[in-house]
Amino acid sequence: MQGKPGFSAPCSRLATRLPGCTHMNAYVYLALAIAAEVIATSALKASEGFTRPGPSLLVAAGYGIAFYFLSLTLKTVPVGVAYAIWSGAGIVLIALIGWVVLKQPLDLPAVLGMGLIVAGVAVIQLFSKAAAH
Repeated sequence: MQGKPGFSAPCSRLATRLPGCTHMNAYVYLALAIAAEVIATSALKASEGFTRPGPSLLVAAGYGIAFYFLSLTLKTVPVGVAYAIWSGAGIVLIALIGWVVLKQPLDLPAVLGMGLIVAGVAVIQLFSKAAAH
């Protein structure tokens, strides 16, 4: 929160309880957003078109949590950078869950494409002046 010694703006009320509210917290929020989105997307298949209440509730809650933490991330990280990381990581993680859990095959072009996504996110993080460091 602004005005509190030892904390840089912007920080959520939760983050103010943690030492050193910095850009690093934005990436913690982004990781939480990605995890929630991956859980929600994974539950979509189990919801069977929102006809099963348990998985459907998990989908709705997961996306709500994902967008909440993404909104906290956007207080510090530029929207394009945050969305590139969020969507890229989500694509790769969902494909891996589909492969491991749902036994959905991944061919070489799919693996190469996901490798390019990971490389693109790495380039943004390592070399872009648009990324918050």
